[in-house]
Amino acid sequence: MRDERAMRSIGEMARDSGLGVSALRFYDRAGVLMPARVDPATGYRWYGPEQLDEARVLARLRRAGMPLADIRLVLAGWSGADTGLVPSLLDGHLRRLERGLTEARTEFSAIRALLAPKGTSVTTSTARLTVPAAALAAALDAVRFAAGSDPELPLLGGVLFDIEGRDLHLVATDRYRMAVARTATTGHDGERVQVTVPTPLVDAMRALLTDDDAPARLTVAGDRVELETRGREAAGQGLGEDFPDYRRLTRLPEGRRIPLDVPALRDALADRAEDVCTLVLTADAVTVAGGDDEPTGERVGVNPGYLLEALAADELLLEYVGPKAPLVVLRPDSEDTFSLLMPVSLDA
Repeated sequence: MRDERAMRSIGEMARDSGLGVSALRFYDRAGVLMPARVDPATGYRWYGPEQLDEARVLARLRRAGMPLADIRLVLAGWSGADTGLVPSLLDGHLRRLERGLTEARTEFSAIRALLAPKGTSVTTSTARLTVPAAALAAALDAVRFAAGSDPELPLLGGVLFDIEGRDLHLVATDRYRMAVARTATTGHDGERVQVTVPTPLVDAMRALLTDDDAPARLTVAGDRVELETRGREAAGQGLGEDFPDYRRLTRLPEGRRIPLDVPALRDALADRAEDVCTLVLTADAVTVAGGDDEPTGERVGVNPGYLLEALAADELLLEYVGPKAPLVVLRPDSEDTFSLLMPVSLDA
């Protein structure tokens, strides 16, 4: 008889295996990794000790991109007497990946040739402007969390300062999310000037800013950026590369706007170990799946940590365009400060 004390709950299995709770539920429904026991009263899943290694293998195979049909055979072959099937499946998948990489290199060579004429030079104009310290601090706080940290994409490792007329737009993205904020300025009425400020310099600027209306003077001269307020200064070089066209990326069809219960969402998202959680969207509420009174509605997967960082204000709306479109988190009193969050597939 199975030792109940050695059984793992679905949350414990998620923590120990590297598979999220949503992923474990999916693999149960797909017949790939079914729990050893399901409570008939509550439907709660329990896993045996021997299933932990299976879950860890499953997680690695999925990260390697192996199809579910092959994973099912790998796990069946591993647990059975005939293990000769397993190396054949692994070798076959590796050969497919190698062929795919060769084909991708060929396609990327052609893509680079097609895109080469579209390259544009970095703005070298000069701009001098003034903005209240508190307003600039709020704008930086609204976007800093979305800045990239991937060493393979250094041009995303900062915040875009986009100066056009009397508007200063701040933008940051790490590909999976984007945050945009706007603040009004004085002193600049010239042509549009853009510079991407690296995150260490952004943080140094933020450290200077106070929560009052003290003037903060921003100067952009080519790739040189300076911020001065109350006699203190932070200065350095911009990243020197063009930032993606954020206006194109934020141009989305109008969606359905749903008010967010921000405190409840923060509580539900805090300390979640999995990489994906499921939101349930109804006409007037957004909740995190898994509660006792889970409503019926559209379901969309998100990274819980990313969503938690986007909940920076107490009053927010979620604009839902569709299952594959970015989720838009915005403030009811401003169309100029918002963040986009890419949905995560619930099939993995």
